[in-house]
Amino acid sequence: MPKRGRPKGPDKEPILLRLGSPLLDILDRLAAAEFRSRQGQIEKLLHEALVRRGAWPPKAEAEEESSDSS
Repeated sequence: MPKRGRPKGPDKEPILLRLGSPLLDILDRLAAAEFRSRQGQIEKLLHEALVRRGAWPPKAEAEEESSDSS
């Protein structure tokens, strides 16, 4: 019998993040507008910030992808 529920995603490490109430209110509004959880919204914003800084994808993965396409 096949397993039910979501497929297993990438391994994630739990972290403790303390945020102030005004920031949490804004995160909750953004998350609701995009039909995401608070956790999902934080991940999305962190990912976007890393892409803008040029830090994503990690260099080791980017080098592997470029060597695979050659």
